[in-house]
Amino acid sequence: MIRPEDAQFHQPTSDDPLWAETNYFGLYAGQDTDRPMNIGIYALFREPLGVVGSTVSVNSRRVTVPWVADYWDAWEHLVVPQPSNLLDYELANGLKVVCSDPNKVWDVAYTDPAADLEIRFRCTALMEPYDINDPAMDPLAADRDMSKTWGHAYAGHFDMTCRFEGEIRLRGVTTPIDCVSTMDHSWGVRAERQTSRLSWMHAHFSPDFAVHGLFDFTTENGPDAPSPIQMTHGYVLDHGEVIGLASGKGVTERRGFYPEKIQIEVADKSGRIWEFSGTALTAFPWQSQPGVVGHNCLLRWTHDGQTGYGECMDFIGMGELGDVYHRLHTGS
Repeated sequence: MIRPEDAQFHQPTSDDPLWAETNYFGLYAGQDTDRPMNIGIYALFREPLGVVGSTVSVNSRRVTVPWVADYWDAWEHLVVPQPSNLLDYELANGLKVVCSDPNKVWDVAYTDPAADLEIRFRCTALMEPYDINDPAMDPLAADRDMSKTWGHAYAGHFDMTCRFEGEIRLRGVTTPIDCVSTMDHSWGVRAERQTSRLSWMHAHFSPDFAVHGLFDFTTENGPDAPSPIQMTHGYVLDHGEVIGLASGKGVTERRGFYPEKIQIEVADKSGRIWEFSGTALTAFPWQSQPGVVGHNCLLRWTHDGQTGYGECMDFIGMGELGDVYHRLHTGS
């Protein structure tokens, strides 16, 4: 069970200097227009080292290098403000986060005067945090394979569907932010090199209905072929009820490992089934840390005649990507 105090920093359970805590706010604006903007705000704190990495991205295009996006900024060695406080922090890159009601309300602001960028929004929880490690909440928690879904990096982890309201101004153009999306928080030992894969995705149809899932996949078929995906954790939010999922599977069609189309089928422990189809609107190579690429897309989703939006991020470590492209270009 996630408690209010879990919004704060945790005492490390390991003396590994790569212990980390993260906050991720993924959201979007203009999703019903011909130029939907996918926005990502992230902080990865390594308190034992006294540093925090932070990235901010705004992207309405299909890009394969980050500097072609509408906006990209990445810092790896910001100083953790002291006294450290995950409920109220301001970083030297222009990011300020205040959690006034733990695990329920965050006010987030980011400014970069050089780019004429200002982002301000309130993130309000629509549910209790979904603890992927709690068998009372997640039917798959008891069988968790630590080699998947980033293993010890998610030793503590929750996902949560939220309402995002605010605005973004970029280069003189202001766009309202009003969407349902997902934030997450994790804590554990996060290695610099990732040797497993993680497909982190969600689809939001209204404040009353959303699905979120973590999936495993392989790179065996290469960067441009469909690949099967298998759910490791997930939930459906249905009119205030959080339903832990007992199984899930699907297929992702790819171009350069970026999802183009996704078909998923998920089920709860009673056998009730939901099916979703997604089509990518954007593409962006998000490096949450230098050793991994999150092949990030904003998708338009459909379910039973409804239309929704949400992200997919397919994380693959740099070493594995090197092997895949070596085989592709040498045939060996």
